[in-house]
Amino acid sequence: MNLVKGGVIMFTKTLKLHFVPDDSDIESLITLTSKYRDACNYVSQYVFDNGFNLNQSVLHNNLYHSIRESFGLKSQATQSTFKTVIARYKTSLTQLSQSPYCYKDDDGVYHSVPRDLSWLSKPIVFTRPQADLVYNRDYRFKDNFQSLRVTTMDGLIDVFPKGLYKLQDYFDGSWSFGTAKLVQSKNKWYLHIPISKDLPEFDSSKVCHVVGIDRGLRQLMTCHDESGKTLFFNGQDVIKKRRKYKELRRSLQQRNTKGSKRRLRLLEHKENRWMTDVNHQLSKALIAHYGSNTLFVMEDLTNIRFVTETSNKESRYEMVSWAFYQLEQMLRYKAREIGSELLLVSPMYTSQRCPKCGTIDKTNRKHDIHEYHCGNCGYRSNDDRLAAINIQQLGTRYISGESNPRYTR
Repeated sequence: MNLVKGGVIMFTKTLKLHFVPDDSDIESLITLTSKYRDACNYVSQYVFDNGFNLNQSVLHNNLYHSIRESFGLKSQATQSTFKTVIARYKTSLTQLSQSPYCYKDDDGVYHSVPRDLSWLSKPIVFTRPQADLVYNRDYRFKDNFQSLRVTTMDGLIDVFPKGLYKLQDYFDGSWSFGTAKLVQSKNKWYLHIPISKDLPEFDSSKVCHVVGIDRGLRQLMTCHDESGKTLFFNGQDVIKKRRKYKELRRSLQQRNTKGSKRRLRLLEHKENRWMTDVNHQLSKALIAHYGSNTLFVMEDLTNIRFVTETSNKESRYEMVSWAFYQLEQMLRYKAREIGSELLLVSPMYTSQRCPKCGTIDKTNRKHDIHEYHCGNCGYRSNDDRLAAINIQQLGTRYISGESNPRYTR
């Protein structure tokens, strides 16, 4: 990431609008979302069977008329199915490329094999009824942003999202509205609308705080700033709840009944919502504490999962399944909204280096008592705090002009 002075960045967030349609309109919405989902699966199968060609022109030439005839979608909705499928496959490609296949050979040497879409054993399946609606084509605001008009297969319908009056700041003309996603969840209807605007790019010359953040489970976050102050966000309650979910999941899996499988699915969604809420609260707390013109610094944990699988069996599940990346993404967009930024740095030796004398020795870290004892200069500290200090120092080096700060032996 380059923090360029004087530029602009495109900032994007999503408005989640809940609305209650009239009884006469519900059937139209159900038909639209179901047909759209089926059309996406049709396109996905074609992409899978034809070498993962993600060119929209190719998909249009080969599938446009068959989709119109088979599913009855309007022209714009048909084009949107191509974009939806292409976006989903590109997301999968990114995820696969970031998670190479890792294995250990007979000599105990680890190997990493890059992955692409050819690793997929079956086409991507769209299970949830949905529809992508293009702004000013499939949906538009009415009555001075008090209601919405949506295009369905049966014609136009008017909907009245709840709480629109709370979002008036986004209707001042500075925000652009993107393609919305229409979904139904537990008999409730939502329209997820991405909105974007240009914001000044982060100016490193105006930095007030450089905050190093070490992520973990015993301490969800340990933050250290340029003034030497440290914040701990304890994770013991989170660990207890994760283990409670784990035990409940094990019990339901042992039953292996239709009802237990249904409860397992519900439990998974519930746990995911809870994790998302925890990450939201953590990122909001950081933003509220440090404010604007802050450079938050985190370790780049891409592909770090394979390394943590060598952790002890008791805590392995909690370590490899926590949504660390989600926390990173939430902090990034919240920081940018207030004029701050997130920097990712190399995690090499951040838990092994003494911040006083620079000695790197992994034996200095005492895992059993969660402390770091430098054998060279005698410096002692909590091991999570030590990592946060080292990460913060990398951020300071970046602000000073070093393009890719890292620790080496």
